[in-house]
Amino acid sequence: MKKIAVLNSDESLNHRILTFCDELGREFEPIFLREKAKCLEYLNYELPEISVFNFMDKSIDIYSVLDRITADPWLHYGGIIGIFDNESEKEIVEKVKDTNIVSLIQKARFDFSFPRVLRIVKQNRQILFQRHIQNQFLSNISGAFIIDNDPFDVVTYAHLVSNYLFNSNYINLEKKECLNVALSELLINSIEHGNCKISFQEKSEWLDSGREIFDLIRRKNQDAAINKKKVFFEYRISQSESTFIIRDEGDGFKWRDRKKQIQSGDPLALCGRGIMMAEIYVSDLEYNAKGNEVRFKLYHQQNESNVVPEVFIEQEEVVFQKDEIVFQEGEESNFLYYIVSGMLNIIANGKVISYLTPADIFLGEMSFLLNNKRSATVRSEGKSVLLKISKEAFLDAIKKNPHYGIFLARLLAQRINRLNQQSSSFIS
Repeated sequence: MKKIAVLNSDESLNHRILTFCDELGREFEPIFLREKAKCLEYLNYELPEISVFNFMDKSIDIYSVLDRITADPWLHYGGIIGIFDNESEKEIVEKVKDTNIVSLIQKARFDFSFPRVLRIVKQNRQILFQRHIQNQFLSNISGAFIIDNDPFDVVTYAHLVSNYLFNSNYINLEKKECLNVALSELLINSIEHGNCKISFQEKSEWLDSGREIFDLIRRKNQDAAINKKKVFFEYRISQSESTFIIRDEGDGFKWRDRKKQIQSGDPLALCGRGIMMAEIYVSDLEYNAKGNEVRFKLYHQQNESNVVPEVFIEQEEVVFQKDEIVFQEGEESNFLYYIVSGMLNIIANGKVISYLTPADIFLGEMSFLLNNKRSATVRSEGKSVLLKISKEAFLDAIKKNPHYGIFLARLLAQRINRLNQQSSSFIS
């Protein structure tokens, strides 16, 4: 059972959240936090994978909590489900753009939307919040989503995928935003134009009347034949690139003609905005002959860290070139290092036995904390950038942020578990 931090003092809403969690088979256990101090304490020490923020709750000062999270994103890469009213939507979207937002839910649609988000999270935990697991144990992951004909689900899936790649250090914040836009546009196109057969003229007339396109889609879904259609979304993620395939159950479209319209500046090309934006933001975009399937790639950054904790920003940056030694086996361990970029080989008895990247976060922390001499030699595979952290600076960081100690303990436990798995594999 996974715990969900619920930052909300509205007891009626809390009761509904508890009911929905119960209906999902108690997969999730909501922990209700009604005061700002309790919220920060729980987030700092428990590091929940999912948090629910009621942005309308004035008694908690949710925005202050959010500011603390964005100031320390190293520890807070769990997903956020936000609840808002229509008046505050633009403000909230701007506030959460640099966070791991999974979904934003209008209060008026909470009973419809919240259970959908929980089901999506439950069914797709293989790409949720596995920053360390993915990089350490898996070389490739793949999967497929079957998406209902509803635009709300599209936004949630787009956030899940782009958040995962960012948390895994595969893409930076700029690419995360670009991927999110591209996925949202192409997935909504599959529903809007593919499955629902909404024409450019019909869409224009609907929008000109001051109504939302999502309402038109839901109106189309009142037709049982349209409502049963699905969008199929596949992903394959390797160390170097991600590949995506999106297919709808519509009749397809003449995508070559549409691209010509876009290139010529034809006003009708406005309905091809999704294609145009996607081609800017991703690579190798192509359609099948029928026009109901699109595939594209996103190339990853290599061995880069997206986030450096604020408490370490002022520490000395050291750069090692290819084959340079960071430290030798048997040396005194007066420093540990935060890995900003690069790949570092771990050498014992003259052989490379492992390697570390920014996904491992620290280098040399075990001997540093245990006051032991270095147990292995570390050599830079190519160019590597590290932050050199003294014991004094690290202890000061833990004093100011006690939850860093818990985070480090979890990191060490993961590191030991990985070493044990490697040893078992070698013995077998």
